[in-house]
Amino acid sequence: PPRTGSALIMNTDILIERAGPVWTLAFNRPEKRNALTHAMYTALVEALEAAAADPDVRAVILTGAGNCFTAGNDLQDFLKNPPLGGDSPVIRFLHAISRFSKPLLAAVPGVAVGIGTTMLLHCDLAWAAPQARFELPFARLALVPEGAASYLLPLAIGAKQASAMLLSGEPLDASTAAQSGLINGVVEAEALRSHVQAQAERLASLPPQALRQTKALLRAPHRAAIDAALNQEVQAFARQLQSAEARAAMQAFFTRQQPAAPARSEASSPAKSHQENDRT
Repeated sequence: PPRTGSALIMNTDILIERAGPVWTLAFNRPEKRNALTHAMYTALVEALEAAAADPDVRAVILTGAGNCFTAGNDLQDFLKNPPLGGDSPVIRFLHAISRFSKPLLAAVPGVAVGIGTTMLLHCDLAWAAPQARFELPFARLALVPEGAASYLLPLAIGAKQASAMLLSGEPLDASTAAQSGLINGVVEAEALRSHVQAQAERLASLPPQALRQTKALLRAPHRAAIDAALNQEVQAFARQLQSAEARAAMQAFFTRQQPAAPARSEASSPAKSHQENDRT
């Protein structure tokens, strides 16, 4: 776990910064648009468990390095060890943020795809930069929602907008996301981190037991439904991931990532694609 003093620590591709009572967990693969791997999910779970157990930690911020939040799962890593059971790192992460008892905030500097958007449904407060974009292209990859999005997203933004995002894959820009209630507001990119840090420090200054009890009371009416949705989605996701249409969609996705072949016959062989992250 992170040291107790103020520090910036790298654990695989997760940066963990502690500034007094506030921890910031940053996805740190900017060259891959912060695509998430199994190792990163494991590091996030360990950090959240450490933060939950440490009485000096009063609030946690999730963010992404550079100008991206996260483009979702790293599809190549994801398919090597698909999440077919509850012990999968991504499933453990979803349960960890769903059950996190202290204030959980998000600073979204840019694109938030797939789980990058669904994890925000478990954050108590979230702000985004103007260039942020929220997208849930599960159906395009022949997959289904995760993170209890099938239950929480209609609650957050309304049934029709949720259907547009989950069925059609329609993205939301930052302004629409704020108006819809997915995030609290839009903050200029250069001020985003300091704004969310200030909000977290303000929460950290309040009586911690009162905050935890208030959060628990806010979630209590939805607790059973969230747990049921998480479990149902995991089962449906595992079934769909093994389907013929999912295999076809994945093959099509990786084909699209390959650069076009050179037109001239004497050209050298095509370079390998550098984009390995998916859009889930």
